[in-house]
Amino acid sequence: MAPATATSVDTLLEQELARENRALAAVVPVLRHLLASEAQRLVSDAILARVRGMLSDLAAQLLALEAGLDPALRRAGAVDVAAHDALAETLAADPELLSLCHALATESHLAERLQQQHGMDPVLSPLLQELIASDRPQVAELAMNALAAQSRFIQSQRRMELGLCELPAELFHRMIAGCGPSEARAALQQAYDEAAGRIGLFARLVSAMRRGAVAALELEHAGLALFASALAALGGQLRAHAVIACQEHQSGRLALVLKAAGLEIEAIERQVLFVDPAARIPRDLVTISPERARLLLEAGAAE
Repeated sequence: MAPATATSVDTLLEQELARENRALAAVVPVLRHLLASEAQRLVSDAILARVRGMLSDLAAQLLALEAGLDPALRRAGAVDVAAHDALAETLAADPELLSLCHALATESHLAERLQQQHGMDPVLSPLLQELIASDRPQVAELAMNALAAQSRFIQSQRRMELGLCELPAELFHRMIAGCGPSEARAALQQAYDEAAGRIGLFARLVSAMRRGAVAALELEHAGLALFASALAALGGQLRAHAVIACQEHQSGRLALVLKAAGLEIEAIERQVLFVDPAARIPRDLVTISPERARLLLEAGAAE
């Protein structure tokens, strides 16, 4: 059989990515439908329940802020159930927030699956442990802070919580705009630091690793949190998209992002098959350059 041409490989990859993009694009509308109905009883609660829980938790924090209280004290005192439920329903209609909650719930669910299947610690990975012991103080400090943030993330996901200060900056400011007394908002804004949040810390850690960041592209050694941040940075993708690429049935996307990050075909195969042993990877992916992989991903995201 004649080898596939670069054009035919592009076509195959574009078709696979288009299929995966259609599945990904359906997530938010389906989540919105399930959150607004009783249909979730017919599906697994693994991710949906966490999305619902995070929206409920954010609603409680915003109501506390509205009352002039510290959002961290959201469970103190009586709760206006009707107001809480109405606000949670409003939040569920926000596509950006819903996408974020889905990515976080997916990440924690994947971390649990990897722990069950491969014995991977969802908090402390071998690479993170090595970075904590680094002789570079900046790297060691960032790694320790990232470890603490990851531990809090896993615990909060088990409680189905999402702190307001863990939101991306644009979403954080939009959520609290006009909510509660100006003094309460000012205090919360002063306490907010996107770079000190979990995702910000992992992004800074990857940056501080410099060329050594490629070591974080080995999932089993780096752990999911650090792997996703390195994959996003080196592959030129949003971190949420890097997390989604680690799901089963998204192997085409993961292979392309790894290629965009500069990995060779053998390393790509190892990572993809680690995530999804049933995945099929086109050997002709070797003919695609990292730049071409990025273009294919960008074209797919624009559809």
